[in-house]
Amino acid sequence: MAEFHEFNNYDNNGSYNNGNDGQYHFDNYDLGGGYAQNVYRGADAYAPSLSLSGYIAKTFLWMFAGLMLTFAVSLGMLLSGATYNLVMGAGSLALIGVLIAQLAVVMILSTKVRSLSVGAARALFMAYAALNGVAFSVYFVYFDLTVLVLAFGATALLFGGMAVASLVFKLELDTIRPFLFGGLIMLLVFGVLGYFLNLGVFNTLICYLGIAIFMGYTAYDTSKIKDNYNYYVATGDNAMLEKASVFSALQLYLDFVNLLLYIIRLFARTGGRKSK
Repeated sequence: MAEFHEFNNYDNNGSYNNGNDGQYHFDNYDLGGGYAQNVYRGADAYAPSLSLSGYIAKTFLWMFAGLMLTFAVSLGMLLSGATYNLVMGAGSLALIGVLIAQLAVVMILSTKVRSLSVGAARALFMAYAALNGVAFSVYFVYFDLTVLVLAFGATALLFGGMAVASLVFKLELDTIRPFLFGGLIMLLVFGVLGYFLNLGVFNTLICYLGIAIFMGYTAYDTSKIKDNYNYYVATGDNAMLEKASVFSALQLYLDFVNLLLYIIRLFARTGGRKSK
């Protein structure tokens, strides 16, 4: 389960391109080098509907809405008994279908975002959150509720701390992106190896590595909200400004979920699994 989300985040933070120079994604614009600032100063005629602070708040609200939908779907699946069907017999095939659908939604949002309408981008994000709720409901079967609540609280503290630090201290984190991406590749490799080999105590180190990487991605993706805002205000592209907000919300959502999954895995290694 965790490995799938890691793969999603790899897709989401990796090198999506438009077939030209490999730089087609929101967080790869060189907004810190002077170009965007010069364009922005020359775009005084364009007045965005939201201030930067309002835009940031709106992005986090979309991310929060996605998390709440995931939780609601997970709880509904659990209370209806549908979750137990997912982990038994033919239900596992349905779960695989859900995971494939999640990947497809992320790929569409990442590669077709320019051609999508704002409403379609929002609908796809919420569809992903709902699908993730179906998959995430399985964790309620295998882990104690107390552990899940504690893991969620720890995730909220770490995620919130990194996001606030990124905004308050106005961190410029472009230099750490290659290290984060390299760490993500390592996690993917270890995730695949974990299916075939017993990594033993090394799994604990992998959990700590995953937590560190997604804390870094949280700070990085938060800083890119401002860059997206400045870039699309400069170009006067209000539709892309709105879609960039949804895309950033998806990135932050994935950061939160992956961080949560690694914390759950870490807690599980200290006795957080349900007894048989």
